[in-house]
Amino acid sequence: MRVAFLGLGIMGRAMASNLVKAGHEVAVWSRTAGKGVEGARSATSPADAAQGVEVVWMCVSDTNAVESVLFGPQGIEESLADGMTVVDSSTISPSATRKFAERVAARGVRYVDAPMTGSKVAAEAGTLIFIVGGEEAVIESLKPLLAAMGKVFFRIGEIGMGQSAKLVMNLQIALIYEGFAEGLTLATKLGVDIEKLMPVIQASMIRSGVVDYKAPFVLKRDFTANFPLRLMHKDIRLTLEAAKEVRVKLPALETVEEIYEMATEDGHENLDYAATLTLLEKWAGVEVKGASA
Repeated sequence: MRVAFLGLGIMGRAMASNLVKAGHEVAVWSRTAGKGVEGARSATSPADAAQGVEVVWMCVSDTNAVESVLFGPQGIEESLADGMTVVDSSTISPSATRKFAERVAARGVRYVDAPMTGSKVAAEAGTLIFIVGGEEAVIESLKPLLAAMGKVFFRIGEIGMGQSAKLVMNLQIALIYEGFAEGLTLATKLGVDIEKLMPVIQASMIRSGVVDYKAPFVLKRDFTANFPLRLMHKDIRLTLEAAKEVRVKLPALETVEEIYEMATEDGHENLDYAATLTLLEKWAGVEVKGASA
């Protein structure tokens, strides 16, 4: 298929590369000059990348970035043609997603929201999980592209439901990790050997995908960004905004958002979101680490 891929960040670059490897004809564009993907055409603008393609796939930082790529100067709106499909794998506002979809639909263009869950390792391996909103027939037509970048996809419902489900997923990830980080901090302060505690955690109901993935990095004190704190913070705020729109109270997430705000003030926004642990450590006067740290 002829594809324009817009956004070559931690996830996007690997995703675009996997599309090329799968034999698709790919044009790429990034806001950061000089980024490219081997085997893909480097475009000068979103409009240039979208010229003559069947599918435009976006993976950018936030709602404003998506709006700019779609409708800003030299945005893809200039190149939209009847029968094209726009897919957004960014994590953005569900209500804004529906507005964007309505606007491109007026040009005969189909819209799908397909945020994903997984890490940069999963992006590189082509094993992402896509959480999809849109018409079934449109999603069916995207299967070759989804298969090139991910191991599975779930259609949640109509347009906007993919974004809604993704926010719910990240809400739980943020809370699960916060509980894990607070537990490790208290354990360290109480004198519990973390290396002895971890097998207990892994054998109990506490075990989760979040703990399985993050624990080795935490114990080595490796806070290199797999998912930057600034992006998780953005998703937390989006979740709180979406909850406010439908009059739902999220007291635990409101508290965690304050932790992220303070971690950002401490200069950790470009570290992995696991670095929120360092704020808890600072308050407790301890350092959590395993034997290999």
